[in-house]
Amino acid sequence: MSLDEDDTQQRLKAAVHYTVGRMCLRIGQEQHKDFSRQAIAAIAETTFRQCEIFARDLEAFARHAKRSTVSAEDVKLVARRSTALSMYIQNKSEELNQEKKSTGKRKSKDTEESRD
Repeated sequence: MSLDEDDTQQRLKAAVHYTVGRMCLRIGQEQHKDFSRQAIAAIAETTFRQCEIFARDLEAFARHAKRSTVSAEDVKLVARRSTALSMYIQNKSEELNQEKKSTGKRKSKDTEESRD
């Protein structure tokens, strides 16, 4: 791993650790619980490692399909390991498709009106 890659990885780890710490603080306040520094570090490290696994899997799925771009279908494939995550991603995907359809219909109506 080059120095730039190592630096980037350290920055990403720091960002994940910071974000996990903020989330633990917020959840702890809501639930009236405290998280130890060790617990936050363990959650952050587990999260980072899981993201690395997801990234490798996403790249492999796209490569297998002879694409250079990761698609929503690749994300759904990665999420299949977790029922809750899979359902969440499926619902979000459907919401986005509905938004695209409603936006597309509005644009076509606006275009037709401007032609009149």
